[in-house]
Amino acid sequence: MKDIFHHLHLPKEIGDILQHCPGVTTFNTRQELLELSLGTPGNTFYEVKYTLDNTSKEIIEATVIRCKNGIVVNYPDPYMRRRDPNSMVIGDEEETDKPTFREKYGKPFDELRNATLEWLSRQELLVMPFISGDESLDYYSLLIAPKNAAFFALMLADIQGFVPFDSLPKDFKPLAIAYVAPTFRHTHFDGKQIVVHNRLHHIHEVFSYNLYPGPSAKKGVYSVLLDIGEKEGWLSVHASSVKVVTPYDNELVMLHEGASGGGKSELLQQIRREKDNKIVLATHLRTQDKIYLELNESCDIMPITDDITLVHPKFQKNHKKMVIKDAEQGWFVRVDNIPHYGTDPHLESICTQPAEPLIFLNIDAVPNSTALIWEHIEDTPGKKCPNPRVILPKRLIPDVIDQAVAVDVRSFGVRTPPCFEDSPSYGIIGITHVLPPALAWLWRLVSPRGHANPSIAGNVAALSSEGVGSFWPFATGKMVRHANLLLEQFQDFTDTLYLLIPNQHIGAYKVGFMPEWVVREYLAKRGSARIKPSQLVPARCSLLGYALEYMKFEGIYIPKSLLQVNLQPDVGDEAYDKGAETLQSFFKEELKQFLTRDLSSTGRRIIECCLDNGTVQDYEEILH
Repeated sequence: MKDIFHHLHLPKEIGDILQHCPGVTTFNTRQELLELSLGTPGNTFYEVKYTLDNTSKEIIEATVIRCKNGIVVNYPDPYMRRRDPNSMVIGDEEETDKPTFREKYGKPFDELRNATLEWLSRQELLVMPFISGDESLDYYSLLIAPKNAAFFALMLADIQGFVPFDSLPKDFKPLAIAYVAPTFRHTHFDGKQIVVHNRLHHIHEVFSYNLYPGPSAKKGVYSVLLDIGEKEGWLSVHASSVKVVTPYDNELVMLHEGASGGGKSELLQQIRREKDNKIVLATHLRTQDKIYLELNESCDIMPITDDITLVHPKFQKNHKKMVIKDAEQGWFVRVDNIPHYGTDPHLESICTQPAEPLIFLNIDAVPNSTALIWEHIEDTPGKKCPNPRVILPKRLIPDVIDQAVAVDVRSFGVRTPPCFEDSPSYGIIGITHVLPPALAWLWRLVSPRGHANPSIAGNVAALSSEGVGSFWPFATGKMVRHANLLLEQFQDFTDTLYLLIPNQHIGAYKVGFMPEWVVREYLAKRGSARIKPSQLVPARCSLLGYALEYMKFEGIYIPKSLLQVNLQPDVGDEAYDKGAETLQSFFKEELKQFLTRDLSSTGRRIIECCLDNGTVQDYEEILH
């Protein structure tokens, strides 16, 4: 035990817990952790359960099943199968715009912190060192969890990358410690997902009171990176990115941001085709008429990042383009859009016969079967869970790029509802819109969660905001500081094309994620030409920047009504304008909170331009 203390450089109270608890398990290989996840070697089914303090009540938090291609983790409580967007609470007294523990529960966090550490001191523990972010940055972290929650550690290990215990560097000193104590959600939080961030002077503590990885093992680590960046003056953006290589070896790097469910994971997927190799661009919701495209040869897709994308000063070499690098070693991929076999042969092949066992969540499987990513567990009879997942270590993904790359196109995705003349909505965004930098910044400040969001619990119909850069739900500090850092990117990286791309619906048409796949192919094959100024017209709604006057894809013109939605007979100008009013009201309401004295003067001009119903040209003049 003394060697453990020596290598980890832990605070004394944490060292004391490891010294006096019933046992500490460490490991050096993924296979060891995989076996621990099932309780004992060779086990095929394991219940992760706890007895609540001062009661005899036993709670099953999760089940773990061994399958031929990995393990399947399921949660008996459907509420635990996706992230609660209101799970973050701040336990310290540092500056923050987030709900604090004191505000929410009427007392300081210290008492619960001590109770949590005392509970951990009575458990058999698992200790796992890991990296928050890229290895070259040396942002070391540590996980301390009950041994029987080893599956949680395995998920974190696959997403972030663990450090084998026998290979710990002598200077290992964690900047963050994540503690896992699932019983407290029942004894203290009425069954809710709660993650308390406690920012001490030299260490960022993350107290995870649940075993779904979304708000803690995934976004909790993101919170740590945002906290570090807020102090050091850089950002980790909420984005996926790919290098697109055309059949003629032209290359384009595209980065796609958006709230959860906004199409980040889908950017990494190949374009969907029918059995006859045609592409269904759009399906009319009422007539079921389809608009088809043909694509003889798709571009090659080389994934770069899936969700947490570092924009660290260490990587910036080209002052005109933003240089990015992945913050993760594995990706938490949602597969709700894989309803049956053959939907995505590339992803299905990786998951069905992987080179090493994978972790699946919310998938219906039995011991020793093959877990299938289109077999989603049901929340209730006949209702599929909207958030099935698989964790894909990047080492298993063909053609993945694991180095710093400069960005050419930076897009933002929005989940849009249908829009009809008799039921107007904000589903008025065409296949793509070109945004001036100032307007692109505003879209990231408000980051609409949008229509039927599958990734979070709660009201999936209302238009609500995920906030600054769509990463605000995971940030612990001050909103305006992050807004200023984000604006600096739009001021500094001038050689970038900014796009707005809808998914799910365009007016009266169901489109899924086809717009971003089509736009990705279209831009890559245009090479340096990009989108010509002659193609652009100011959108009828100024918040949408410029609409396309025409778009020619593989020799075929895209119907103009999919570029300018008011031209659809089922929509028209009046319904479009009502949708525009919805967007304008939403923007104005969300942007007012940024008008503090800490906001940069340029940021203030941009927001006031929006509040004054500015034109596209007005936005252009603020940031060129």
